[in-house]
Amino acid sequence: MAASRGPPLLGFRALALALLLAILLLLGCSAPAAYAGAEGVLRQVVGRRGDDGGGGNFFEPFNVTYDHRAVLIGGKRRMLVSAGLHYPRATSEMWPSLIAKCKEGGADVIETYVFWNGHEPAKGQYYFEERFDLVKFAKLVAAEGLFLFLRIGPYACAEWNFGGFPVWLRDIPGIEFRTDNEPFKAEMQTFVTKIVTLMKEEKLYSWQGGPIILQQIENEYGNIQGNYGQAGKRYMQWAAQMAIALDTGIPWVMCRQTDAPEEIIDTCNAFYCDGFKPNSYNKPTIWTEDWDGWYADWGGALPHRSAEDSAFAVARFYQRGGSLQNYYMYFGGTNFARTAGGPLQITSYDYDAPIDEYGILRQPKWGHLKDLHTAIKLCEPALIAVDGSPQYIKLGSMQEAHVYSTGEVHTNGSMAGNAQICSAFLANIDEHKYASVWIFGKSYSLPPWSVSILPDCENVAFNTARNLGLPVVQVDISLVSSHLHLEVRISQVLGGLPKRLLGILEHLNVTKDISDYLWYTTRVNISDADIAFWSSKGVLPSLTIDKIRDVARVFVNGKLAGSQVGHWVSLKQPIQLVEGLNELTLLSEIVGLQNYGAFLEKDGAGFRGQVTLTGLSDGDVDLTNSLWTYQVGLKGEFSMIYAPEKQGCAGWSRMQDSTMFSTPKGTDPVAIDLGSMGKGQAWVNGHLIGRYWSLVAPESGCSSSCYYPGAYNERKYHIPREWLKESDNLLVLFEETGGDPSLISLEAHYAKTVCSRISENYYPPLSAWSHLSSGRASVNAATPELRLQCDDGHVISEITFASYGTPSGGCLNFSKGNCHALSTLDLVTEACVGNTKCAISVSNDVFGDPCRGVLKDLAVEAKCSPPSTTKEPRGEM
Repeated sequence: MAASRGPPLLGFRALALALLLAILLLLGCSAPAAYAGAEGVLRQVVGRRGDDGGGGNFFEPFNVTYDHRAVLIGGKRRMLVSAGLHYPRATSEMWPSLIAKCKEGGADVIETYVFWNGHEPAKGQYYFEERFDLVKFAKLVAAEGLFLFLRIGPYACAEWNFGGFPVWLRDIPGIEFRTDNEPFKAEMQTFVTKIVTLMKEEKLYSWQGGPIILQQIENEYGNIQGNYGQAGKRYMQWAAQMAIALDTGIPWVMCRQTDAPEEIIDTCNAFYCDGFKPNSYNKPTIWTEDWDGWYADWGGALPHRSAEDSAFAVARFYQRGGSLQNYYMYFGGTNFARTAGGPLQITSYDYDAPIDEYGILRQPKWGHLKDLHTAIKLCEPALIAVDGSPQYIKLGSMQEAHVYSTGEVHTNGSMAGNAQICSAFLANIDEHKYASVWIFGKSYSLPPWSVSILPDCENVAFNTARNLGLPVVQVDISLVSSHLHLEVRISQVLGGLPKRLLGILEHLNVTKDISDYLWYTTRVNISDADIAFWSSKGVLPSLTIDKIRDVARVFVNGKLAGSQVGHWVSLKQPIQLVEGLNELTLLSEIVGLQNYGAFLEKDGAGFRGQVTLTGLSDGDVDLTNSLWTYQVGLKGEFSMIYAPEKQGCAGWSRMQDSTMFSTPKGTDPVAIDLGSMGKGQAWVNGHLIGRYWSLVAPESGCSSSCYYPGAYNERKYHIPREWLKESDNLLVLFEETGGDPSLISLEAHYAKTVCSRISENYYPPLSAWSHLSSGRASVNAATPELRLQCDDGHVISEITFASYGTPSGGCLNFSKGNCHALSTLDLVTEACVGNTKCAISVSNDVFGDPCRGVLKDLAVEAKCSPPSTTKEPRGEM
């Protein structure tokens, strides 16, 4: 992925070196089934192994191969939808719910990277526990009857620290990453073999009755291969052959690798992949990364991609011959601890995904895409039946149709009564204009930039631009009073034992990435002549550094002189010196190691080039090769004062007393709002949530008419409930720049408001569709439905607006029109209140006809609440 931009330059308040604060807060705390054919039902779970690996198989063992059209599961072509979900970006306790929501959304496959630096933090020392329990994750995927796409890499990118590489790797003599280099290839092969062997031992490959159907070697190497010349070409070919030799029995892929060997499937990563074709006719068309959102940088805009555009891209992919598409991401999650990539990427990895960072369904995106997946599955028998190209019909200058069928279709006449399997995709790629097209003896209206899907080559089941039948959610926040028990320790903050060495050393060579922080200290002797020179000229000397990344702070005699933020940018800081010896301290801070690009092992951190003191009476002084004292990290890090068991020796001094508070009741996700603080790291009950940094993002990401339901906010940070106790929760902040801790608040997130609007001339619900025994799609006559759905564990507690007629406005600002059925509120209340979800038929048969001859809409807005005094559930209308 493209390198990110750094945030704007910040001005930090002066802060004494010895006053970096460690602040302690005690917070007292129903779609048709996928068609697989009579012989292809392989996803039925036949036994479930426990977490210890005992018991029978998850599936009947099956082979995975491919042809030019699709991946073959047990010898049968499949059209597969995959959901990206990275296991370390959620707690293991969250995995079952997240996987279930992927399945409910229509996914067949879960995709994940494997994170080398998480699994081998020190050379030869492996870790597969807690959030890195890959085996447990794979078994939970299988237990839901889903397949697993394992992207071993082991380079991941993924906006993950150092792209997933362990930092110890760069210390191996003579190593060069991702090229024909023997030390690197030896370590890569050892790790990949470790993962493959573990998967085999746990019987997780498909032919063993496990869920793994695809795996990836390397990652987007084609983007940078040219930087390495012929050595890059040799490395790519070696990686492919090394993977094949591991004899996993399932296909390997390489993404963005147009020269991938014949035995490896080359795949697409992009916002749109409908025009992509692999480098051989013998390979299927696979979309490994469908970017349905984007990552965010500190101080940058929070990206958004609409549900309609995502659906358009996916529909076009299958329309034009695609066979497997993976959402990157379907759930993004959180970069807990110090796993966020660089430069300067934020702790949240929400990604504007269909499931948000907290595990809440992001509507209308999740629901709109779920309906899309259902429509595509209705077309699956026709999609897999065509061996060559579908029938192509030009419908206009920017309109076209692709028809998949078991025989030749005469597109000028009606398909009514035709018994053959037939599905069609009608596309309007004009970005601005509606189009009316004629096909199958009928006229179809296509909104701009949309695809209509006709599973039976007659009736529209879904249009990518029309999502009004889905609930739009307002994610509200339940605020817990923030009367906090505050304690602060003001003491020396320097970390590990000091080392005195000549010259400016590269940051990672000293820290080995065990901390974000590295202190450089030297002494400078200033003469009375220098003082007189500056006084006579009315100037100050300056400290200059050729290049710094990500944050550099300059202290003179224990006082902060200034700071610089950026990715390999220059620093020039005026400083105030006194006669005699002056202590000059530089603090280098990492905010995520570079995760993308060639020569990652050479990017490093800290300072580059010369460190110079300019403006002295006798000229500039080069400090680069002076004697410097190095200290790694903060004292609190090494003494682990963030851990509950270390509080007896932490030595906190009290600032103020107040009440202690408990964790919010219920099961809703919890966040901490640190918008009143500056920059630092946050720990809860010994768990490092991640970095925080209160920067103001630009407002240019969306026009005034754009509505982002449930938009996330980088001032709020996810605290998994599994890390919380009922009361007396310990939050420790390593705060760098100061702030107001009294304004910190604990919050519970849930969808409090849901709303929807749908017309009486909308399509029948997808539940009205089914497959006949022949495989042909069929739809029963049915009226449109308006659907509402609250989060798990919540029910519709009140209908705040309901009108059948000509309501105006949009979700959260509806109003009644001149035409309104008086019974609407009572009927909707009767059908929905007390239920987690409800569906209401939109027709005169339900509400009566308040204005004959006028096209009518049903608009509803409702509140969601935890179950309490709401009435008993009633049937749907």
